[in-house]
Amino acid sequence: MKTVDLNADLAEGCGNDEALLKLVSSANIACAQHAGSIADIRAALEWAQANGVRVGAHPGYPDRENFGRTDMQLSEADLRACLNYQLGALAAVCQGQGVAVGYVKPHGAMYNQAAKNRVLADIIADTVYRFNPDLKLMALSGSLLLEAGKARGLGVISEVFADRRYMPDGTLVPRSRPDAQVDSDDEAIAQVLQMVREGCVTAADGSRVPVSADSICLHGDGAHALVFAGKIRAALQDAGIGIKAV
Repeated sequence: MKTVDLNADLAEGCGNDEALLKLVSSANIACAQHAGSIADIRAALEWAQANGVRVGAHPGYPDRENFGRTDMQLSEADLRACLNYQLGALAAVCQGQGVAVGYVKPHGAMYNQAAKNRVLADIIADTVYRFNPDLKLMALSGSLLLEAGKARGLGVISEVFADRRYMPDGTLVPRSRPDAQVDSDDEAIAQVLQMVREGCVTAADGSRVPVSADSICLHGDGAHALVFAGKIRAALQDAGIGIKAV
């Protein structure tokens, strides 16, 4: 049976974590810099453990005012410190709760910048490797961050998005554009099935872009998140596609 991973960004204080952790197979745990709190982290880890969900670190820029979605230009030293601070803090909390960290997925602006900036991507990949070479790096399918992870010797997880539209170069349509988000559940389900079955996605200009769908991101920060996640999971299972962490 073909399988795919379902992941969601959690511990961001959005209120859906407990229910989402019954639907996904991987949990991207925010490290309390772009959003969330230590209490949110602890609760999400407990629910992940109870549901057998794999846990990953979800570090972002220290930008709580804008949910980590503002582009920042940190020095290399500051970026490494920012990442190490978040990875170390989450690892310590996980150790205290008996939960293993399996991968790292940068958040928001850091994720999107590293998809197109190889210098930034190399710094992130190297920092993760130096922190723990056994961690995998989750990044956008076809991105420079994915290439940097492979080049550094990290295991990688190629990620696609259920509810975001794509540019012809395989990057995500910027959130500043009105067509960045896929608002129709039916359209999102069709996009997910296309990516998993056909290995491609229809970009905003109508072109077909190759993708590798190891893991599908389901955003957990909207009011509709829970209903949407349930529909995506059901559609995959109805298509004979199993849900399993990579």
